[in-house]
Amino acid sequence: MLNTKLFDHTILKADATKEAVIKICKEAKEHSFMSVCVNGYYTSLVAKELEGSDVKVCTVVGFPLGQMSTAAKAAETMLAVADGADEIDMVINVGALKDQDYEVVLSDIKAVKKACGNALLKVIIETCLLTEEEKVKACELSKEAGADFVKTSTGFSTGGATAEDVALMRRCVGEEMGVKASGGIRNKETAIAMIEAGASRLGTSATIAICE
Repeated sequence: MLNTKLFDHTILKADATKEAVIKICKEAKEHSFMSVCVNGYYTSLVAKELEGSDVKVCTVVGFPLGQMSTAAKAAETMLAVADGADEIDMVINVGALKDQDYEVVLSDIKAVKKACGNALLKVIIETCLLTEEEKVKACELSKEAGADFVKTSTGFSTGGATAEDVALMRRCVGEEMGVKASGGIRNKETAIAMIEAGASRLGTSATIAICE
């Protein structure tokens, strides 16, 4: 039996309805998952549904492309926290990273971290779009900016998490930061592989099937 506190129970598709989100919240409470991860529109609803439970509210920011302004990401973060978010999963500016505009990437993460207040920050680096060198740099910048986690993927790009990327990220950030694997984790075998590679959190919409 996998530890249910390893899981962010996720519903991020554009057609997610209020009814579907409430169902996810009920499942998360029943199974004692770590969080429910949603788009910002549903943050206040999830906070209300999870009130009185130990399940956290997780909201994505700059999702899924990451190429809006830093000011927009910071504002989105502040709104999410005001609506009840305990955790923020932000997407880096992948294009800026590839252009080696590292100060842009660093300041982007720092601004969101500041806007988080006491909320935990996970930085989505979108590994499927990066070279190994870029993955390492993204992890280093996330660590320098004071993020709490690095995260593999949005699940909405050209690929998801791999055990190899998780292991690389773990080596880069050490033991003091979390590593979240997300994207394409649909069965227990894959989940176990990610955990064994060094993941301390898993994001998936197949959480119930994996844990049963």
